[in-house]
Amino acid sequence: MAFSSFDARRQAAPVSDINMVPLIDVMLVLLVIFIVTAPLLTHAVKLELPKASAEVNPSQPDRIELAIDAQGRRFFNGEPLTREQAAERLAQAGVRQPLPELHLRADHTVAYRAVAETLADASRAGLTRIGFVSEPEAR
Repeated sequence: MAFSSFDARRQAAPVSDINMVPLIDVMLVLLVIFIVTAPLLTHAVKLELPKASAEVNPSQPDRIELAIDAQGRRFFNGEPLTREQAAERLAQAGVRQPLPELHLRADHTVAYRAVAETLADASRAGLTRIGFVSEPEAR
């Protein structure tokens, strides 16, 4: 590859050849660097780890069904009770471990006072997981 010529007209023309030797040298150097460093990146310590079962034994909390009908009567798991008796049962349930879930089912025509009293009794008993059960709306 000669860059000079004896032709005077071509002397002023730009050189349109690309010198590939430096590009190839750089690529070969990078290839050698990757070949040397690749095993260092995959180096790992071989260990025999102990095998253990990590399954959690979930204990399902008891479920208390508390229903309030249209007249304000309370039913503790289907058994009719007065407010005081229901509060005693809730207090007994509040000391069990794990804490049971309270599912409150109230008639849509019942006075809110009966629902609020029941929620207050459950709160005093220490029951924190309370769910309101309702029927889906008919379409």
